Amino acid sequence: MTALTLSTAAAPGLRADAIVVGVAKGAKGPVVAPGAEAVDKAYGGNLAGVLETLGAAGAEGEVTKLPAPSGFKTPLVLAVGLGAEPKEDSGYDAEALRRAAGAAARALAGAKKAAFALPVVDASDVGAIGEGVLLGAYSFDAYKNNAPATSADKAKNGKAPLAEAALLGAKPRDKEHKAAVERATAVAEELNRARDLINTPPNDLDPEAFAAVATAAAKEHGIKVQVLDEKALEKGGYGGILGVGAGSAAGPRLVKLSYTSSKAKKHLALVGKGITYDSGGISLKPAGHNETMKCDMSGAAAVFAAVVAAARLGLEVNVTGWLALAENMPSGSATRPGDVLRMYSGKTVEVLNTDAEGRLVLADALWAASQEKPDAIVDVATLTGAMMLALGSRTFGIMANDDAFRTAVHEAAEEVGEPAWPMPLPDHLRKGMDSPTADIANMGERMGGGLVAGLFLKEFVGEGITWAHLDIAGPAFNEGGPFGYTPKGGTGTAVRTLVRLAELTAAGDLG
Repeated sequence: MTALTLSTAAAPGLRADAIVVGVAKGAKGPVVAPGAEAVDKAYGGNLAGVLETLGAAGAEGEVTKLPAPSGFKTPLVLAVGLGAEPKEDSGYDAEALRRAAGAAARALAGAKKAAFALPVVDASDVGAIGEGVLLGAYSFDAYKNNAPATSADKAKNGKAPLAEAALLGAKPRDKEHKAAVERATAVAEELNRARDLINTPPNDLDPEAFAAVATAAAKEHGIKVQVLDEKALEKGGYGGILGVGAGSAAGPRLVKLSYTSSKAKKHLALVGKGITYDSGGISLKPAGHNETMKCDMSGAAAVFAAVVAAARLGLEVNVTGWLALAENMPSGSATRPGDVLRMYSGKTVEVLNTDAEGRLVLADALWAASQEKPDAIVDVATLTGAMMLALGSRTFGIMANDDAFRTAVHEAAEEVGEPAWPMPLPDHLRKGMDSPTADIANMGERMGGGLVAGLFLKEFVGEGITWAHLDIAGPAFNEGGPFGYTPKGGTGTAVRTLVRLAELTAAGDLG
């Protein structure tokens, strides 16, 4: 992954492949952002005018390349748009810096070193720029036969991610600046690991393989791991996970990851939906809806990454991750519409649609998490197409059994740059899941389907436990072109929100 360094070097004398400067969208044209003063001076104070001549406006994500001025040891200047110029003294928003750094890092694929002269006021800006660089430089080419074999070949052919990013204006000896880069590195590396898992084809990532990856990472970072296979799940009565995985030749798994701190006063449980491939089961998905279903384990990937990141950061909080892993396939042994499953909680569920499988595996994992009586549970899932219809492809929904907690989760998500929106859990929708055969059905009213799914999950949260549900169906997998620090394919959505929630819990600022 791209290496981050802190540098106080002057831009003209710095040896690099490119120097990155920020440009904002001002009222009368592009405005050069702070951090680029030396570069602007070398253009006679007219860098903004040169950029405007080249068509730059300072719009978010806009990238403009131009030759470096005479006397610079860097051959290229890359100006990246920051969006609207901020109001006086307000500084640039962390997300604007993160996105700009990501766009620049993507544009510099193949370069050995780039200097980032973006606005830096404090350590939070350093962290945002560093995080943006590391996330923006991500690439997934493990399955490309024409991918160069060596790093040197990749650099030569422009395939490799940016090798090194020097953050100008950051202070190498400043403890807060160093800590910001260390945090950005840990979070981004784990988020990119989640992206790798999401992008891995389902023939190479079944539940057993996912469990093996989680086990190896847990051992590396001092995290306790427990894996329940088919026999253990059957013995324990995990009817939801077993029912979903019944039609696949690849058996289901429930993975428990436990990070503990000797200084912890709180316990946060995270539960992730891990359907490594979702065909819909007997309720088979129609043509055109199957091609990206390898991403249906994005929730489990996010939980896995967040637990490892918490361990790497040494957070003073106990964090338990539950990965509910199964492959949903049609076969002679698959669960049928009309079947009744007895869940781990003891409740019975009439399965009306086998493509509403995520809530079934989550229900078992939520009840298992509840038995430890954590201070809060947050589940993450690519759960419903209804949530995509409601909020689009870049925003996830938040539901909870506590309004204050839902607000806190929303604020944490917005703080780290993950668009989210609070959603209700209307009591009147619960009646639609009444079943004449079982305690509850896995389907209810069609309208408000994302909220119905949330109400179903609520039934399996232990009494008195604060809980939130993140439906990340929209932003988990980007089918369009890359933007900012977000690549095409798996995005790693919710990892940063979960890490922030763990930090807030450790600080005693969450519940």
